[in-house]
Amino acid sequence: MKITQQSIERLYPAFFVLLGGVAMGCTPATVGAWYLGWIGMIPLWLVVLGADLPKMLKFLPSRSTASSNSLEFSQSGFSQPEFLAKHPIKKNIFYGCLWGIGYHGLAISWITGIHPMTWMGVPWLASLAIAAVCWVLLSLTGALFLGLWILIMAGIEKFLLPNLPNLSSGKLLRKILIGTALWCLLEGLFSFGDIWWTSLSYTQSPVNLAILQLGKISGPNTITAAIVSINGLLAAGWLSWTNPDQSFNKTQGQKFLVGGMGLLIALHVIGGVMYGQPIEDSPEQAMNIGIIQGNIPNSIKLYPEGWRKAIEGYTSGYEELADQGVAAVLTPETALPFLWSDQVENQSSFYRAILAKGVMAWVGGFGREGNRLTNSLFTITGQGEIFSQYNKVKLVPLGEYIPFEQFIGQFISRLSPLDAKLQAGSGTQIFDTPLGRAIVGICYESAFSQHFQRQAAAGGEFIITASNNSHYGLSMPAQHHAQDVLRAVEVDRWAVRATNTGYSGIVDPRGNTLWISGINTYETHAHTVYRRQTQTWYGRWGDWLTPVLLFLGLMTVGVRLR
Repeated sequence: MKITQQSIERLYPAFFVLLGGVAMGCTPATVGAWYLGWIGMIPLWLVVLGADLPKMLKFLPSRSTASSNSLEFSQSGFSQPEFLAKHPIKKNIFYGCLWGIGYHGLAISWITGIHPMTWMGVPWLASLAIAAVCWVLLSLTGALFLGLWILIMAGIEKFLLPNLPNLSSGKLLRKILIGTALWCLLEGLFSFGDIWWTSLSYTQSPVNLAILQLGKISGPNTITAAIVSINGLLAAGWLSWTNPDQSFNKTQGQKFLVGGMGLLIALHVIGGVMYGQPIEDSPEQAMNIGIIQGNIPNSIKLYPEGWRKAIEGYTSGYEELADQGVAAVLTPETALPFLWSDQVENQSSFYRAILAKGVMAWVGGFGREGNRLTNSLFTITGQGEIFSQYNKVKLVPLGEYIPFEQFIGQFISRLSPLDAKLQAGSGTQIFDTPLGRAIVGICYESAFSQHFQRQAAAGGEFIITASNNSHYGLSMPAQHHAQDVLRAVEVDRWAVRATNTGYSGIVDPRGNTLWISGINTYETHAHTVYRRQTQTWYGRWGDWLTPVLLFLGLMTVGVRLR
């Protein structure tokens, strides 16, 4: 097949949209280019707003002089591949999926760090295949999100915004408002599933602390709405500015550009003012909490060598912190990968240390519910008794449970050597401790903001999270820390993070990281945090902004139709 310059040029618009997704994928760790979040969606918005990308970007000649329409396409034969030219809505969906793969695929690429799993008895090639399939499925989930967004936007334009000039300011503003509300709605719906991580909000964490304060208003969707709408306004400005049709002059483009930049500055100023408010904590609410980062690699964690190292490391760390006068010690997820009853029965050194020192500990281990195990965090009193138990709610698909097990359980068991048999905890759990009511997250529950909001509304006074990130790429621990920073800001709580191999940390209610551990290191640390009873708007009412945006969008459409 002969490759011509024209055939290459036909792919330019696709490269442009994909590049926008990749730019957005560079915002979280490890790249951390958070500022790209405010322009990374512009190529995607240009598609939704009806731009003829080849003409607009001056990549290719076009004989069309009429203004572009998002449901029409240039017929010059040089603008796009033929199958896209014949199906304009499919063209938009194709572009949306490209952007989604660029963003989600790059941001979630740390999932490939689970390879190799030879330490679990998984052959090297099978391990590579499992890692690749996980990455592809998560990337395609992101593509599905964008495909749905584009498809619904196309339907709204066709049926609810008829007979409006494509580049009129009224139509562009309506599409930006509706598109922002729809994006927030989809993020909210996707976050109720078991596979969720890459909300646009976390692209600004943990660096852009001014904008993170907006999470107090209506949770992560406040930040998401800011990112989507500002990108939309900038895209509308660019589109209006470059349009050759004289009925849409550069003045309109200037207004959109100024509006986008003005909104960006205004939101940062508002967030900066919120960030500058002093944290008023009462000395009576102070708690000195100890953290142990055990640094037990997964390759040995579930074997006798790992068990021995865990018992020794957590025992010595507990004794060291107890001697420093801490009120409680926090250990990571499944720090002691046993049933707590076994620790008591066998009189382990860790259990004997608790009896000797008399300091409370939050211990990650396994519980039992029926004939299944639970991934749990136990409050163990200084007398060695279980005061409370929290069971992980959001289990990892295939790793900790099999989706639709009654239908595909046996099939999965034959294909995969992974043992996925844990029992999920109830979504209404309350975790009371002798130090007060805690807000708890285990592992990637940190990505589910409503999980923390519910516990804060129920009276949770501080956050404790326990995680094991040792079997993922290096960007995952940094992104996990960024998620916990968001959760601390949203509900105005101090957060204490204990991980197996890093990053453990202490985060204050403004999102400042006051201490963070190294990576792949054994560490102990003691820090004073505070119980808080304040309630943010988000903590009290949840995500109220998305329904308001949806109502405003539908109202503007209704006024136009009337």
